[in-house]
Amino acid sequence: MAKRNFNDLLSFVTVAREGSFTRAAAILGVTQSALSQTVSGLEARLQIRLLTRTTRSVSLTVAGERLLNAIGHRFDEIEAELDELTEMRDKPAGTIRITSGDHIQRTYLLPKLAPFLLQHPDINIEFDVSYGLRDIVADRFDAGVRMGDTIDKDMIAVPIGPQLRMAVAASPEYFAKHPKPKTPKDLIQHRCINQRMQSSGGLYVWEFHKKGRQVNVRVDGQLTFNTSPNIVDAAVAGLGIAWLPEEEFAPHLDDGRLVRALEDWCAPFPGYYLYYPSRRQPSPAFTLVVNALRYQH
Repeated sequence: MAKRNFNDLLSFVTVAREGSFTRAAAILGVTQSALSQTVSGLEARLQIRLLTRTTRSVSLTVAGERLLNAIGHRFDEIEAELDELTEMRDKPAGTIRITSGDHIQRTYLLPKLAPFLLQHPDINIEFDVSYGLRDIVADRFDAGVRMGDTIDKDMIAVPIGPQLRMAVAASPEYFAKHPKPKTPKDLIQHRCINQRMQSSGGLYVWEFHKKGRQVNVRVDGQLTFNTSPNIVDAAVAGLGIAWLPEEEFAPHLDDGRLVRALEDWCAPFPGYYLYYPSRRQPSPAFTLVVNALRYQH
């Protein structure tokens, strides 16, 4: 079906409501003669007269009145909807979908976004908890959160937190039975709590840095998890040595339920970043979310 141009209908409605080609032409921003030709063209297309013209006035025919009653309010509805869209632009709204790990969500995203959401009731946030390297484009997410050194080059990365350090930790009871490791290689002799990567299915290799030297260790133990909260719980329970960002151990380190080891081998590294495709055109709502999460040094 061929698409129709409705400009002539809008012209007719404006003339009919104003009762004047002169006033209607001024509203529409066209010349009076051009407007008259447009309405005449509509009448020719419909093969029926819509307006009765005199030198002093314009009035509707029966057919013209019927057409005005049928379509006039529809143009009003379109205009109202366009006004609402403009208001949405001025008053950002919509749903933003973010994928991240559970710990990041609880400690970084939600604390920063809680006051933000109270200020912007028309913006919704949908969180997805995932420990794998999700393809945010294919999975239709607006953004994801990863550590800074794992983000693809074609993404825009915005820091949402300070630098991080890894920590090696176990319970005091564990270290009472097993001497603390003095070097990363000593971990081979210990029961360690492994973490399996959801993206590749492999086990994380524990990485250590000291004065420009890097040492990677593949550890062994009775337990393997794919989420960090379980690793923390197992370490507190005395079931082995764990390796995670130090902030995930922080409450238990503060109250003494966990003790650090190899601290001098845990160098700072880039922290968490919000990332999104460089080719996307951010909506006003998304821009506000990014600014709310951006880390201020």
